[in-house]
Amino acid sequence: MRKRFIVAIASLTAALAVAAAQSQKTQVVYWQYQFDSKVNLVNDLIAEFNKANPDIEVKQETFPYDSYIAKVKSSLGAGQGPDVANLFYGWLPDWVGSNLLQPLPASFPAKQLEERVGSLVKASKINGQYYAVPTAVRVLAVFYNKDLFKAAGITSVPKTWTEMEADAKKIQKSDNGKVSVAGWAVQPEGQDHHLFREVLSRQWGGKPYTTDFKKIAYNSLAGLEAFKWYTGLIERGAATRGLDLFPGSGNAYRDSFISGRAGMIVDGSFAISAIRNGAKFNWGVFELPVREAGGLRANFGSYWVHGLTPNAKGAKLEASTKWLKFLTSDDVQRRWLKAIGELPANTVLAAAPELRKDPIYGPFIASIPFARATFFVDEAGQRKALSDALNSVWLTKTDPAKALESAASGEQKLLTDFFKR
Repeated sequence: MRKRFIVAIASLTAALAVAAAQSQKTQVVYWQYQFDSKVNLVNDLIAEFNKANPDIEVKQETFPYDSYIAKVKSSLGAGQGPDVANLFYGWLPDWVGSNLLQPLPASFPAKQLEERVGSLVKASKINGQYYAVPTAVRVLAVFYNKDLFKAAGITSVPKTWTEMEADAKKIQKSDNGKVSVAGWAVQPEGQDHHLFREVLSRQWGGKPYTTDFKKIAYNSLAGLEAFKWYTGLIERGAATRGLDLFPGSGNAYRDSFISGRAGMIVDGSFAISAIRNGAKFNWGVFELPVREAGGLRANFGSYWVHGLTPNAKGAKLEASTKWLKFLTSDDVQRRWLKAIGELPANTVLAAAPELRKDPIYGPFIASIPFARATFFVDEAGQRKALSDALNSVWLTKTDPAKALESAASGEQKLLTDFFKR
């Protein structure tokens, strides 16, 4: 009996010691949207970080993409929610304006951020301060189905948009008047609104915005010509809406490609992992074409960032900053690339010879010097304005000039309202 009593006392003492140790830990709550490859990697990173920092406990919580921002706003408004959050750079003006982020501490000097990330990071500077650390850069390229290219007798990748359209027509197939295989699967809600705004409008001789981002500029004569060319792809038999192949899918264009029902799609480097895991055919990547041989090269560059919320104060701020430094370190960025396919924000890492020569990563990395990041004041609203206009041409036969002016008017109101505030 005495022995059992001693054992019980020892067990209780050990349990109390563990509980005491747990209570002394500073807990850091980390939030991101649900994206399996990112969630799995962060779980591994948290296990490593917690082991190396026994006085800190990081916990990850995830939410569906469509409800993520609303969840962050409602939780932080109630004094709950994350201490560190992952967000798209285009959300920064809204998040900062809604007091969802605090400026980065002095341990993240602006000069160092600019040297590490280059010009793209400047799109996330608000009122002279940086509120987040860039971690994963995304640019656009064309994913193509090598088997469909071979079957269509195409022996090399296109260098101009005219060549890409011609190749797409060779690939596209219909069955009883309905497209069964798209030459080029398009979806404005995916990456194609970026394609028009930052790439085509520039290559046709225009520009998307004025230099200060306060006024829309893509509704110029040059922008209209680019808009007409792009929206005419479907009528000319070169492209099909991804949603017509995969109704209801948020990534219908990508699903079309992965299923083998599209010869080409324009997508971001973040799609590498999904395509690599899903495609059952030979595929490759090539750089975005130009309008004509030797013409202007352009690309859309975006990135995801990590920032500190107002919840991180005192000991929490110190622990959260430590987690943020680990999460944005060079080693983690290398692992992020392998696990997810997003390029390192560190320009030196991204320029590594082995990556530049890689047949998959190389075309994306080669495009970084020509990429520009749009300053979004309302990323969702700006995306919708242009996507609605593009779809209206296809679905309701709206005149392209009227559709483009509608997009410009809607987006201009968002810009005007923001800068008034």
